[in-house]
Amino acid sequence: MVVIQNSEPVEAAPEVAAEDHAATAAVAAPVPRRALPTVGPLAGKVAIVTGSESGIGRETARALCAAGAAVVLNGRRADRLEATRRQLAAAGATVAARMADITDYAACEALIATAIGEFGRLDILVANASISQRAYFLDMAPEVFRQVLDSNVYGAVFPLKAALPHLLESQGSVTFISSISALNGMPSGSAYCAGKAALTNLAHTLRLELDGTGVHFGVVHIGFTENDDDKRVLDAAGQPVPIAYRKPRWQKTQAEVAAIILRHIRRRRQRTVISALGWLIAIVHGNFPRLGDWVVLTTMRRMRNFYE
Repeated sequence: MVVIQNSEPVEAAPEVAAEDHAATAAVAAPVPRRALPTVGPLAGKVAIVTGSESGIGRETARALCAAGAAVVLNGRRADRLEATRRQLAAAGATVAARMADITDYAACEALIATAIGEFGRLDILVANASISQRAYFLDMAPEVFRQVLDSNVYGAVFPLKAALPHLLESQGSVTFISSISALNGMPSGSAYCAGKAALTNLAHTLRLELDGTGVHFGVVHIGFTENDDDKRVLDAAGQPVPIAYRKPRWQKTQAEVAAIILRHIRRRRQRTVISALGWLIAIVHGNFPRLGDWVVLTTMRRMRNFYE
């Protein structure tokens, strides 16, 4: 430390200099990385699940932890994110958490830095976070369409772009969470369907560009799933509204969906379609598109509230 007096430098007392040296050394000392789990099929692996403070993301994080991975949780609500972190940690999981808006690239860089800083590596990225909608295109404000589309496209692209150098190093796995509505479109879901469909082509393109690197790119098409009670989607004006009602017998539990996502990751599949309905949509759309459109148009007339 140097004290300035009458423009002449004067050396500080030895004990003060020693304190400064100790402080500098403390700042420079690397933060020890946390030990990774050693038991389970994913032992030693590190995963990030975006949008994992609640819903399917939370249960996917739980499934990954149960399989032996260390997991970095992500969300935008501090209270809920911390509650999920505490819940998983209390069950013995190795978890960290980072608030981040995944449509902000700098925030995604910070999210990836949390995984590297805490655990020293990254092996698995699950791009799960997104915003959904229930509004017909004709009625939607342009900024609402963009908000939904950004969350589904850039909300997957930005975390991946920040994570890719580390995933190349680990020959890791990337899973985009899409929807069965991306297979054939869904009235009142134009921006959501467009964004989810884009993920399929993105994954295909990345497989071609990065062939031979060992990185896995897969897409999971989610079907009707039980939602948290406070789950909301955007209406035409961008206001949060409850999600459309689905009969319980049509839905899988969040834990069931998470187990399928985990199996998809472990087997490094290119595509997983969840539910018989999802496969029916995929087959009909691929082989009998006019029949598929007739079914949708018929349900729009007879079950309009299904889409609204």
